[in-house]
Amino acid sequence: MDIYLARQPIFNRKKQLYGYEILYRGDVNNYFPQNTDGEVATSTVLAHTLFNIGLEGVTNGKKALINFTEKHLLAGTPSQLPKEHCIVEILEDVAPTDAVLAACKALKTAGYLLALDDYIFDFAHAPLLDLVDIIKIDCQAISVEKIRDKLKYFTPHYPLELLAEKIESHEEFEQCHDMGFDYFQGFFFSKPEIIKKQKLDITKVTLLALIAEVNRADFSFSRVERMIAPDVALSYKLLRYINSAYYSLVSKVKSIRHALAYLGEAGTCQFVCLAVASELAVEKTPELTKHSIIRAQLCKLLAQKSSGGYDESQLFLVGLFSMLDAMLNMPMQELLVKMSLAKDLNKALGEREGPLAPFLLAVEAYEHGNINTCVKQLALIGVTPEEMVNLYFEALRWADLLNA
Repeated sequence: MDIYLARQPIFNRKKQLYGYEILYRGDVNNYFPQNTDGEVATSTVLAHTLFNIGLEGVTNGKKALINFTEKHLLAGTPSQLPKEHCIVEILEDVAPTDAVLAACKALKTAGYLLALDDYIFDFAHAPLLDLVDIIKIDCQAISVEKIRDKLKYFTPHYPLELLAEKIESHEEFEQCHDMGFDYFQGFFFSKPEIIKKQKLDITKVTLLALIAEVNRADFSFSRVERMIAPDVALSYKLLRYINSAYYSLVSKVKSIRHALAYLGEAGTCQFVCLAVASELAVEKTPELTKHSIIRAQLCKLLAQKSSGGYDESQLFLVGLFSMLDAMLNMPMQELLVKMSLAKDLNKALGEREGPLAPFLLAVEAYEHGNINTCVKQLALIGVTPEEMVNLYFEALRWADLLNA
């Protein structure tokens, strides 16, 4: 059976990455996960996580939230995962029978953290509140007013922690933050906050100019070297990048010129864009930068797999800069003017149109679990859904190695 796994980030109150929920996405004959049997979904996630990829490869050492059905809880399946990295998520349709409560108590005694999924403030699950460590509340399914009114019911169960899921905007994050939620799950970090008229500081203008430079038709190593060399931070990043485990060089590179020569034109462009992206997002959560890097590599890998003869370096930029508006809290169209990118890049980033757009649309759909949309976009570029899954995890590993 083909498998579709993705991860969704979870942040603490300081917008620091806490962990990921590992999500099952259906198979090639079943684009909609809600039609999939829960036992199959959990078994698939566990099998792929444990045996094919490894928990470390999925979460890079962070906490992993994994759904468990009643059958798996009673069978003791969660104990196959390391308690230091796994949070056992009890599905909302699991009834707190004596057997279930006993199984949860055994996991607690063994040192596992437990989370209750999609809690709707019903009395049926009350017996679990004294056992679980985290309560997850779907903030799209319950109104803010109702959540605010019902939170007092958790007071007797302190130190129970609250996780707000499906947070898709900074406004929703702020509302839940003010209500006292401890964790936040969703893609709010990848969208601009309040878009307002603001000027870029001189440092960011210089960085965008550097992007324009490496994308010029008459690429010049000497011009790029002159722009990088005076910047201590960029110079350090370049040497750290070229000497990283990813390249595994026999001897260390010690000069900017040597590093640029080794990377070549395409490699230099890729490094500059990676470094600039991380600098532009310095005031944001690090997960935004990493998410952009994963998108970039995934778009590049999709281009390599496609038979359409697409420029993989252009698609790397499409993924990398797809959230540039969120990094700088400025409209994407304004930023594109400053970068002077190629026409197809501009259309993909600014309008989600043009020949490069299906790559980005496929990646975005996969991240959000919209598998039907993802499959349609993949068909346009000649990549199978099965290949997409493997490339997704390959991109995760590459991004983790790059940041090691």
